[in-house]
Amino acid sequence: MPNSIAGGLVPHPSLATIDLVDSSLRNAETSCSIPVPEEGSMNPWALPQLKDTGQLQGLSTAARMRRVIFGFLKACGLLGSLYFFICSLDILSSGFQLLGSRMAGDVFKGSVVLSNPVAGLVIGVLVTVLVQSSSTSSSIVVSMVASKLLTVRASVPIIMGVNVGTSITSTLVSMAQSGDRDEFRRAFSGSAVHGIFNWLTVLVLLPLESAVALLQRLSALLLGVARLQPGARAPDILKALTKPLTHLIVQLDSDLIASSATGNATTSSLIKQWCGCSRETSQGHSNASGAFGPCTGKSGSATEDRLPCRHLFVGSALTDPAVGCILLAGSLLLLSACLVLVVKLLNSVLRGRVARAVRGVINADFPFPFGWLSGCLAILVGAGMTFLLQSSSVFTAAIVPLMGVGVISLDRAYPLLLGSNIGTTTTALLAALASPADMLLFAVQVALIHFFFNLAGILLWYSVPVLRVPIPLAKRFGDLTARYRWVAVVYLLLTFLLLPLAAFGLSLAGGAVLAAVGMPLVGLVLLLILVNVLQRRRPSWLPRRLRSWAWLPLCLRSLEPWDHLVTHCCPGRACSRPQTATKGAPCYEAPEVLASQQF
Repeated sequence: MPNSIAGGLVPHPSLATIDLVDSSLRNAETSCSIPVPEEGSMNPWALPQLKDTGQLQGLSTAARMRRVIFGFLKACGLLGSLYFFICSLDILSSGFQLLGSRMAGDVFKGSVVLSNPVAGLVIGVLVTVLVQSSSTSSSIVVSMVASKLLTVRASVPIIMGVNVGTSITSTLVSMAQSGDRDEFRRAFSGSAVHGIFNWLTVLVLLPLESAVALLQRLSALLLGVARLQPGARAPDILKALTKPLTHLIVQLDSDLIASSATGNATTSSLIKQWCGCSRETSQGHSNASGAFGPCTGKSGSATEDRLPCRHLFVGSALTDPAVGCILLAGSLLLLSACLVLVVKLLNSVLRGRVARAVRGVINADFPFPFGWLSGCLAILVGAGMTFLLQSSSVFTAAIVPLMGVGVISLDRAYPLLLGSNIGTTTTALLAALASPADMLLFAVQVALIHFFFNLAGILLWYSVPVLRVPIPLAKRFGDLTARYRWVAVVYLLLTFLLLPLAAFGLSLAGGAVLAAVGMPLVGLVLLLILVNVLQRRRPSWLPRRLRSWAWLPLCLRSLEPWDHLVTHCCPGRACSRPQTATKGAPCYEAPEVLASQQF
């Protein structure tokens, strides 16, 4: 039988055959190019790969000097940006106080409303959001308790609300990194984990406190054992650094905020006009501050005896809300600009060996079986840094950009933020010890309640690894906001403004109305959470109808219709969904992709 391939020789293909194969491959490359995620995108929570800046050994002397000089200038720019960023936070707080301090005082006057624990919680959140300072809110509570306008038991929910409201600053800071999808995912999850921790702690401790007054009794027991002596104030290092600049812009009389809450409100402006009095007429009182200092005594009643303050708004005819709007707009602009510079400089400086060393030190764990000590050490570091900075908002606002650029992981940032909660309570405790004798016991008890609240939260949501629920919830929020950036704005408005205002409005109608509306809503939310969990873990336990939400309209089970609506309504590309970074891989270059296709 004749063989078509005689002698085992393969005939050479014709030119037409080669052209046909070439054309087929080109068509396959065009039609079968499948988007393949870039390396590392399979786990969006993995810290990004750090770019190496190269070795100095292979560079000339001039190139080395140039790189050293540029590195020094970048470090100076980073420190300067951080300084102006902190100053902008201080000015932002002053602007909010000018806009909302009178309203905050009026809110605190409603003693009937404050008897409701839910209303007290909401008021603590709203007032802290209005004045942008947990220290100011706490001082108002202390003043009202000392003036017998508020009981210690009624002040506990307000302190819980103050703890929740202070997490809004880090959420605002995370918005500046919304331009990059991966950075925004990490930054927003860092701000969300703080708020989720506070809310979960409130959900557990608020009913417990309403039933048995646990925090009140524990703080009273500790006060009965201790013998209190008035002490010195905590060292305010951060204020000493920022005061030379911020006091040139505006100075406020913080005592008027507390006096408005205790019923001693005056019509005078919160903007400080007089900062002292001349040495010749004050009779030894040369450091008086405020409009009601020793300069208004017997020999210092004349206005020429007082020394005017030196800031931009001295003698201004503008009202407090007008000045507050100016400060709010300017500080937000400065804060955003400084934050963008900080992120850019961090991306430029933290590269190569330096970045790997910093990341390795911050995210390092102790060897087994002492791994649990890493989290405890991070809590102590967060508490110590907050105590030195005298501001939890500044510390948390500095952690969020570092998470965005990939220096700090979410698992390490979580104990740092919990330590920040402890640090701000120790600062409040030292400030309480410096209170006058008639307010000492009340101030210390309020500070102890704040401390025990955060300590109980750490024991609940961190001490046992299985119960670290805020971390996976924050990751879910981060993934959601990375896909739909407008969700971050909705979260901010709902969590810190709309829902608290709705709860406060219902509380004004009475506890019965609040319970009649709130309890069914809370029950519905808990039922939906339970069904979703069972759909993923035990779908056989559910009726066939509830094993999926496919029977619901698309707008009730997906954010896609809402995303299209927001994207069309939002001008430009500010609200558009970021494109996924993919690369096309031809079928013949990706065998695993080729094998997965059906022909």
